[in-house]
Amino acid sequence: MKRFYQKITSRPKLILISFGILFLICLTCKPFISVNYDMNDYLPSDSDSTIALDTMEREYEGGIPNARVMIENVSVAQALQYKAQIAAVDGVTDITWLDDVASITQPLSFLDGDTLDTYYKDGNALFSVTVSENKRIDALDKIREIIDDEGAMTGSAVSTATATTSTVSQIPKIAVFGVLFALLVLILTTTSFAEPFIVLLGLGLAVIINGGSNLIFGEISFVTNAAGSILQLAVSLDYSVFLLHRFAECRKEFSDPKEAMVQALCGSTTSILSSGLTTVIGFLALCLMRFKIGPDLGIALAKGVAISLITVFVFMPVFILATYKWIDRTQHRPFVPSFQRFGKVVSKMMIPIVCLFAVVIVPSYLASNSNSFYYGASHIFGSETQLGADTGKIEEIFGKSDTYVLMVPKDSVATQKKLSDALRTLPEVKSILSYVDSAGETIPEQYLDTGTLSKLNSNHYTRMLLSVDTDYEGTAAFDLIETVQRTAEEYYPGTWLLAGEGVSTHDLMNTVTADMLKVNLIAIAAVFVVLLLTTKSISIPIILVLGIETAVWLNLSIPYFTGSTVFYIAYLIISSIQLGATVDYAILFTDRYKEYRETRQKKQAIIDTVSAVTVSIMTSASVLTVVGFLLGAISTHGLLSQLGYFLGKGTLCSLAIVLFVLPGLLYLFDGLIQKTTKGAKFINTQREKKAYEKKH
Repeated sequence: MKRFYQKITSRPKLILISFGILFLICLTCKPFISVNYDMNDYLPSDSDSTIALDTMEREYEGGIPNARVMIENVSVAQALQYKAQIAAVDGVTDITWLDDVASITQPLSFLDGDTLDTYYKDGNALFSVTVSENKRIDALDKIREIIDDEGAMTGSAVSTATATTSTVSQIPKIAVFGVLFALLVLILTTTSFAEPFIVLLGLGLAVIINGGSNLIFGEISFVTNAAGSILQLAVSLDYSVFLLHRFAECRKEFSDPKEAMVQALCGSTTSILSSGLTTVIGFLALCLMRFKIGPDLGIALAKGVAISLITVFVFMPVFILATYKWIDRTQHRPFVPSFQRFGKVVSKMMIPIVCLFAVVIVPSYLASNSNSFYYGASHIFGSETQLGADTGKIEEIFGKSDTYVLMVPKDSVATQKKLSDALRTLPEVKSILSYVDSAGETIPEQYLDTGTLSKLNSNHYTRMLLSVDTDYEGTAAFDLIETVQRTAEEYYPGTWLLAGEGVSTHDLMNTVTADMLKVNLIAIAAVFVVLLLTTKSISIPIILVLGIETAVWLNLSIPYFTGSTVFYIAYLIISSIQLGATVDYAILFTDRYKEYRETRQKKQAIIDTVSAVTVSIMTSASVLTVVGFLLGAISTHGLLSQLGYFLGKGTLCSLAIVLFVLPGLLYLFDGLIQKTTKGAKFINTQREKKAYEKKH
């Protein structure tokens, strides 16, 4: 490694120019990366709802209704005028109202009550609208202009469009606040005014390169777009700081700055690489999810940390050597006091805290696995947003509603009629729009107008649009979906296809819950193996993983005890992120403890370790915490907001475990660590200490 670092420090111009060119290329690429805000697009390609949607796209012109538009205080004639205006909007591929399922030339009192109340109630008209994916935002903006204050909109298309527009404006705010806070923390925790800017410039370079290189994927998820850069910033911050500190130490021994940098690199490689590698492994565990947002985020984050490591080991050495004179000229006294007294306080509290830790392990684990969940996008925007208010207004009048599209082979009309009659017996099914219900069993296809026919029959399928009185997700909704599936299977074994927002959410639930155990176990096992190889110890990986996993359980148990409902995707993602991002703190603490145990007895080693690493750990943890809470507070997107709060609270939980519990665990299991760690040379008696001092 020394030869490699000597070559790096001897080619500063080549490296600075190469990274500068790469920075400019990636900065140029960034605007061309598209962001996908639709969670259903990340379902596995072999899920039932995805197959149904793909088939429908091939067979029919119009898709599934993905928006509900309500107009208040209108007559039937006025509702028809609004329907015509909405249908004429570019991007609206289909619109369904009362006149499509019943004859409105007769008095409304003659119509079926359930059917009437589905579309027209108390002078309010509710339209089911299908909006094209690639014209979603413009089309919905135009519809909003048409309905003005007299209407309301909800549905997956509205949710996705709102997520797109709101997140685009909110993410830059979070990034700016995060960078400013990181700058403040670095000013407080370093001893030179130049160091914070050097660290952030190097880290900013890595963040831009990672962000621009996402162009290789063509498209990234909204989670990756929102959290990827700020997570990379917070997680990678301490790598450059650690190198700078090592460089300052080595300059006291070596007069030549290049030689000092080579020695600093050699001395810090193991610690930085082990920390970075465990973080990368934790993020890569997300790639094992069948739900594709996991791999999307996992690859981007792992790539980001890898790029940060390359930047630290290749770019930062020559950048620091080019700017170290500025560091010298801007030296200032430490703003952060010594933590020696804090180390003594921890040493007195650590045994009772370990006992408390032992008590909460099982309850926190059980509580973290007993939360109630949202799986889809229907609850992403709260009542304080326009979408949330519109949704509440529509549901207050028309109730909760969804539309399922059931496609069956276009063969026997009699069988279609039996299926339709069977579905009508379900109390939640309020109306059905189908060929057999609109045209009857006896009218041939050629006598239907082309518009109606294209909505219902294709070359191979006929489809039934079921308006159901249920939410997009929940026990009642999922039970209804399974009942519809069983009913379809009875009449068309293995040949039916079912789609809809609730159906996709049902598939999403099955997919992400199956991912949970697999992702967590593999993440834990992978981090354990990395720690096993880097620490050359059997006991230390067990202690560290148990500590950080308990912090994860404590974090995820908070919603259970507060009675909050959790977005399952945030719940699933944060487990790997918290493990990967905060296990570094435990590694840093343990490495320093092992180093001190070679010259000190265990209690003094604990005190000195707490004193030595608290500033370093607090630097990274405070930025990660604040970035998380900023994402939680600023984002109106419920999933991103909850992910942010999870990140902030989880980092605090990990910080508390590392600074208060880990010291006690290392102290209590000190003897076991000695026996199970290769090359451990701990001092256990005063005689050994004196012998060491005499030797050195």
